[in-house]
Amino acid sequence: MVRSEVILNNIGKIIVIIGFAMLSTVFIAFYYKEDVFSGLLLVALLTLVTGIVLGIINKHNYILNYREGFAIVGIGWIVASIFGSLPYLVSTQVLSYADAFFETVSGFSTTGATIFSDVESLPKSILFWRSLTQWLGGMGIMALFVAIIVGMGVRANQIFKNEIPGPIANKISPRIKDTAKFLWLTYVVISIILFIILYVLGMDIFDALCHTFSTMATGGFSTKNASMGFYSPAIQWVIILFMFIGGTNFSLHYLAYKRFSFKGYFENKEFNFYLIIIIIATVLSMVGLANYYNIGDNIRNSLFQVVSIITTTGFTTGNYVTWSSLNHVIILSLMFMGACAGSTSGNIKVGRYLIMLQRAKIELRYMIHPRALFPQRYGDKVLSDALIINVLQFFFVYIMIIIAGTIIMGALGLDLLTSFTATASCMGNVGPAFGLVGPANNYAFLPSIGKYVLAIIMLLGRLEIFPLLILFMPDYWKK
Repeated sequence: MVRSEVILNNIGKIIVIIGFAMLSTVFIAFYYKEDVFSGLLLVALLTLVTGIVLGIINKHNYILNYREGFAIVGIGWIVASIFGSLPYLVSTQVLSYADAFFETVSGFSTTGATIFSDVESLPKSILFWRSLTQWLGGMGIMALFVAIIVGMGVRANQIFKNEIPGPIANKISPRIKDTAKFLWLTYVVISIILFIILYVLGMDIFDALCHTFSTMATGGFSTKNASMGFYSPAIQWVIILFMFIGGTNFSLHYLAYKRFSFKGYFENKEFNFYLIIIIIATVLSMVGLANYYNIGDNIRNSLFQVVSIITTTGFTTGNYVTWSSLNHVIILSLMFMGACAGSTSGNIKVGRYLIMLQRAKIELRYMIHPRALFPQRYGDKVLSDALIINVLQFFFVYIMIIIAGTIIMGALGLDLLTSFTATASCMGNVGPAFGLVGPANNYAFLPSIGKYVLAIIMLLGRLEIFPLLILFMPDYWKK
């Protein structure tokens, strides 16, 4: 049973959070004496009042059930994106609501695809909002799920533990509420460290803050048209490190702090697989760029782009479309990869690939020994058949959505390369792609329907498909 007052009350709380976040843009606009000040103040107050009223008139004492939890997650992200688009509408650079909605979803989903061709001409308050939406969306995905799980009780706690195997649920704290707190604390502390380093290396306070938000969220929005290519090699090396950190399971960061040891990282199979993929992809990328840069620049540019794409950050140091065909293959392959579960990264994630590779190996062994039993292990855990099936189902639906999106974008007049890579990039929350949406281009030229389609695909990718798709099943809403 789905109770509307429960859903609307919690949606109201989400809207209030968005409203308070908007107030920060009001202060930025006031400080820099920007013309958008009054407009931002109006939309922030409108958002706050709407959320407060929605919460008050739907006040209840119920405990969330399983269905309501998923409804709040799916509907909450859509509503957050609708209200989050309002600050863009007070800017003269945004020509339509489709543009505003696309940019907002790209922010909250940490995709980093943009409709702006000249971000340096935007008011600083709008630039700040772009980056802040990414920072909130980066850890906000996990925090939102965890917050709902707390209200849902034991059943939801079990759901949390049955996610991709890892130490989040059972090694940080037995209490989900404490787990959420520890993850957010880790996220904030690492963000502060990055901000200080960027400022010391020469970024001004505003740019350091914006790039901290987008880096830790593995989002990719920049305040510069040249993205990270605008900055010094020293800053680029720092961004590489923190993109890598953002793509790592945050529970591993917390456990490393608690134990004062890095041993936990290398005991984690997913992290090791993640690291191996980066090393191999970087070496291959260096081969492709052998005639483009000297050895030092080759290493930096190769590693930067590999880490940026696999973590789904989307920062660039140059136009990789002009690189070799080998580099194109590497980047396109990484667009279907993703980093670790429990990170701010989007996409399929390496943990799922590891499980699928293990399953393929077991199936081959079954062909040789059809009567034998081969339990599939992940670390010290034996994986259930249900979890393995869930991983395979996720992969299948993920690919089907990309195929469907490619067909739709092609029907709107885009060429095959642009249609396919734009859809794959948005589904994986990467941002830049190839063709007409390469790193030197943007998504502004798309028709409104194309922007809405890709925005929905971004949300499907960020919410890992099922929490959003389940809302469209008639049985879900039946008593």
